[in-house]
Amino acid sequence: MEVTSIRTPGLGDSTYILVHEGQAILVDPQRDYDRFMDVIEEAGAELRFVLETHLHNDYVSGGWEIAKKTGAEIIVPAGAAPWYRSTPGFHMEEIMGEKFSISPIHTPGHTPEHTSYAVNIDGKTEALFSGGSLLVASAGRPDLLGMHRADTLARSQYISVHRLAEYPDETPLYPTHGEGSFCTTSGAGITTSTIGAEKESNPVLLYPTVDEFVDVTLAGLGPYPAFYKHMGPANADGYPAAPPSAIPELSYTRIGDRDVHLIDLRTKQEFADGHVPGSIGMEMGDQVGVWAGWLLPLDAEILLIAESAEQAELANRQFIEIGMDGVIGWLDGVGEWVRTGGSLASYQTVSVDEFVAAHKAGEIPLVVDVRLPEVVAEGTLSGAITEFVPSVVKHVNEVVNGHNEVWLACNSGNTAAISAKWFEEAGVTPTVLIGGGVHDILAKL
Repeated sequence: MEVTSIRTPGLGDSTYILVHEGQAILVDPQRDYDRFMDVIEEAGAELRFVLETHLHNDYVSGGWEIAKKTGAEIIVPAGAAPWYRSTPGFHMEEIMGEKFSISPIHTPGHTPEHTSYAVNIDGKTEALFSGGSLLVASAGRPDLLGMHRADTLARSQYISVHRLAEYPDETPLYPTHGEGSFCTTSGAGITTSTIGAEKESNPVLLYPTVDEFVDVTLAGLGPYPAFYKHMGPANADGYPAAPPSAIPELSYTRIGDRDVHLIDLRTKQEFADGHVPGSIGMEMGDQVGVWAGWLLPLDAEILLIAESAEQAELANRQFIEIGMDGVIGWLDGVGEWVRTGGSLASYQTVSVDEFVAAHKAGEIPLVVDVRLPEVVAEGTLSGAITEFVPSVVKHVNEVVNGHNEVWLACNSGNTAAISAKWFEEAGVTPTVLIGGGVHDILAKL
């Protein structure tokens, strides 16, 4: 038996492919499923089962489409009742395959219907796929259906993680959510483990009472992307098949007066030096799709300013994974914009040392720290306004409060650069810290 983990770093998730004697199981696949099928085909295996651990809140699933294409049997938690025909996974009702059996384990907490799966070979559990229940050094957060249900789900999660901990210590644990996922209650590290290792060190298994677990869990929850509220219903009620990830190259002259959102994938410095007014600077990385889904409507029409067709396609995959199917094409840099008479906006960037020097000299009129609230709580600059990026988008005029210049800082410059667009539209000149973050500044003050 071999288990292959395929990470989707921007979502903080892992999809798993188990292959045993020519047959395969695919667990929690995203919508851009060709990358999973490539692995299965390369192994010369037949896809026998697709397992869904829950109605995902952070992406549109590709499970039903894969099952339809391949003829594989798709197993979904019995309580999910999805729009498509599937095999319901009832608690501990063994599902027999030719080479292995699958035991669904009802593990509510992350969602009410959440189900983990034990894969058994010759009577022994060889793999435990825990989805958003027991994670490495963490557990799936219980508040994604609203805080009014979080207490109840957290109490269920306590029971669920201990239910999984009853498996033998040597049982391999394969969670879906991991480092980088907003679905975890705390920062997870490595992505796979064993039951024994988690029993020794996972804090969620060490709380002596359910009340203590619930209190700590609910107190430590941070914000999560706005698009999450659409994903569960999309996975339950149906979503169109994924569009092609390759998109056409367009010209600025063909945009006209269309109401499109321009997302510039060039580096932070290139964007600062000159960008199309109104565009959003999102340097190409693993979380371009996450930030777009957090800040823009899911049905937004989008044009990407990119360095190549390959870069544009990689970015579009991230949009497709969360159901943002409105990317209509890509534009090759900003050169054509200038040649056709368009003007560029720009702003200043500073290094950590330049920021520190200006702060010590009292030359900074207003500092806005746009990091996550739980990170800000660890320390920020004296006098800084702390306003997480999604809040800045909604309240930029209140944040500015009459200032005509603002210095923006975050962890690395990425989210500060993203937020610059809204300050520019408010008539404020931003200066953006890049190449470092607030923690680097504090270390030098």
